[in-house]
Amino acid sequence: MILGSGGREHAIAVNLSSSPLCEELWVSPGNAGTRHWAAKDCPDWRDFGAWSQWVRDHHVDLVVIGPEDPLVHGFVDQCKADPLLADLAVLGPDQAGARLEGSKDFSKAFMNRYGIPTALARTFDSSERSLAEAYLDSVTFPLVLKADGLAAGKGVVICPSRAEAMEALDMFWVQSRFGNSGSKVLFEEFLNGIECSVFVLCDGTNTVMLPVAKDYKKVGHGDTGPNTGGMGAVSPPPFADDHFLQRVEERIIRPTLAGLKQEGIEYRGFLFVGLMKVGHEPYVIEYNVRMGDPEAQVVFPRLGPDMLEWIYRAAQGHMPNGALLVDSRYAVTTVVCSDGYPSEPKTGFIMLWPNEPGEDRYCFHAGTTWRDDHVVNSGGRVMATTALHTDLHQAVQESRNLASAVDFEGAFYRSDIGDDLLL
Repeated sequence: MILGSGGREHAIAVNLSSSPLCEELWVSPGNAGTRHWAAKDCPDWRDFGAWSQWVRDHHVDLVVIGPEDPLVHGFVDQCKADPLLADLAVLGPDQAGARLEGSKDFSKAFMNRYGIPTALARTFDSSERSLAEAYLDSVTFPLVLKADGLAAGKGVVICPSRAEAMEALDMFWVQSRFGNSGSKVLFEEFLNGIECSVFVLCDGTNTVMLPVAKDYKKVGHGDTGPNTGGMGAVSPPPFADDHFLQRVEERIIRPTLAGLKQEGIEYRGFLFVGLMKVGHEPYVIEYNVRMGDPEAQVVFPRLGPDMLEWIYRAAQGHMPNGALLVDSRYAVTTVVCSDGYPSEPKTGFIMLWPNEPGEDRYCFHAGTTWRDDHVVNSGGRVMATTALHTDLHQAVQESRNLASAVDFEGAFYRSDIGDDLLL
């Protein structure tokens, strides 16, 4: 069973279903693109007793948790504590490990404790407004303000000036745009470089690095406008060469896993390290405790049918020896969104798209649902169109061509995903 309803979960499902080890697959709650894997009548994970009964009744062997919410709220701990689920393998960290994503204040302190390179930062809560404003007089701009808790990838504001930082504080503390997640705010040094996302599969002791990716967070062409959950991605980004990734392994991955062990956390699951490459050196922007979205839509198409075995064994605490099967081609995904995203997406419109996009082409559903014998858009990010090719320029163009064929009222996408990597 794959828990989740986004494009990430659809991409994972397509990969895992190709494994000869996969006898039956369910996606819960899923979307219109995963209907043929629907876990019919499966209760929500928050209704743990009923969910546990459904899993036992259907002889589920493995649960892969897609989004961060179940992890941060201790769902893995519940599974481990249930004696009736003793034989169930669950991929995802427990609540203690999930704090790396659930609290940016905790993760920043963790990095500082274990010497992991990151931007300088200080945290204030809403009761310290006067101290926070005084602190703004002592910093260099631009400055990055981040909600401490989960904010669906949107709780980050880059402030070019003090005036804009004050406006951002109003958004966090007066308008309560992010609720309790924004009651504490990190004031973080701005790092000038190029971003990428590194993904690692962990079994509690060992790690294997998955394909690296670069995503595009701003809603508008040319990286303009507010942050989103992600408007597209490329894997691998050409600037993330072997030397750089070796530095990431030495300076970040190994110290992170050693720190988790030091704190008594047996981390089994995906670890997503958001990085900034400053010169030739990697700095951690943030940790996430699951696969990225839309990065999963370029990472999983590059992984082979052996991925299910790696995931299952990691969840059990002993990954196989050897190397992952990885497609050497470029993968590019373009996210098609609803009009009004990211603030107030307009939904409920009937959709058309390439049902059979072709070999090495994918239309991964995200915010879609089945209604009255039609697929309609039901969220802000609706579909991710992915293409693979040996030539990056071709992969970019073919992903974009697929996106242009996704049709519903108000649909839009960024037409420059990957262009910065073609120079």
